[in-house]
Amino acid sequence: MSLKFDYIRDPMAIYEASFKQIRQETDLTRLPESLHALAIRVVHAAANPEIVELIDWSDGAAEAGMEALQSGKPVLTDAQMVVHGIIRTKLPNKNEVICTLRMDGVPGMAQRLDTTRSAAAVELWQPWVEGAVVAVGNAPTALFHLMERISEGWPKPAVILGFPVGFIGAAESKRALADHAAELGVPYITLHSRLGGSAMAAAAVNALAGGNEE
Repeated sequence: MSLKFDYIRDPMAIYEASFKQIRQETDLTRLPESLHALAIRVVHAAANPEIVELIDWSDGAAEAGMEALQSGKPVLTDAQMVVHGIIRTKLPNKNEVICTLRMDGVPGMAQRLDTTRSAAAVELWQPWVEGAVVAVGNAPTALFHLMERISEGWPKPAVILGFPVGFIGAAESKRALADHAAELGVPYITLHSRLGGSAMAAAAVNALAGGNEE
């Protein structure tokens, strides 16, 4: 038996129809205009217009991220899936995208620090973190560890995009980001609740890099 289905095959038609439907179904009124592109891309990644109600941010966070990318600052991330989700052709200044999780010494460092490899990998961000765009899309421990290091005097990134996902620590790490970002002196954009993930973190970076291309 040979099956044949009637569905849209043109990738651009799918793309355009998706963003048209997202705009029709998503209420952006609570968000500043600077966050509209990011919200739309996060909704696209989640296939859920209601998720926009979970977005939280500090004033000027989107602008800070866009300015950092325009000036050539790197993107630091906790997961290779975020790296692969960032569209390089959208990055405005050949920005480097860095994930240190697989670098030599990370497993041993995790043992010495008595933490996860994701958190230990953050230790290797120090040479690049000042003024960078940080996108956490997987590990709550990475977000917690970064905030701890900034509180101890590390250089500050331009913005933290906090999108860790999971049942243990994800919601708590994002709540901590929102609660302590002002005293840390770091702008943030996050998604409260257990929800999140690498696709949404990459979508947020892509939005700051260049909007929706509708």
